Amino acid sequence: MADAHTIDPPFVGKFIFKIGELQIGAFTEVTGLAVSLDVEELPEGGQNAYTHKLLGRMRWPNIVLKRGLTDSDALFTWLLKFSGNGFSKAENKVTPETGSISVLNAAGKPFRTWSLTDVKPVKWTGPRLAASSRDLAIEELEVCHSGFTVAT
Repeated sequence: MADAHTIDPPFVGKFIFKIGELQIGAFTEVTGLAVSLDVEELPEGGQNAYTHKLLGRMRWPNIVLKRGLTDSDALFTWLLKFSGNGFSKAENKVTPETGSISVLNAAGKPFRTWSLTDVKPVKWTGPRLAASSRDLAIEELEVCHSGFTVAT
């Protein structure tokens, strides 16, 4: 009989966001990594014990990533491809890309990766600036996508 062993779960505070091979960076918080299915209830005449539940489309909410302000330009390099001068250079075509969110183990290697399909930025929010504040300068990126797969 083989010895059973448990794997220590990864610390959720270590993860990175990439677009293709471009590493956007490490973030301190990710929300919206979820999927839901629409459900249509169909009553059947004469059947009063239950209604039939039919599954419909999958819904992928936007993902919101937060981090402290950094000196890296990778985020804006990618973001500007979807608007302004970057959009006009692309001959008015927006090309969604594959992205990934990886949780890292204690050794800094990917433990679990979510590969996102057709990722596009939809919102960036900069830090709240106030001379009287001692809060960290936090930026927030919101992206939409068409689904994800999971890899270990």
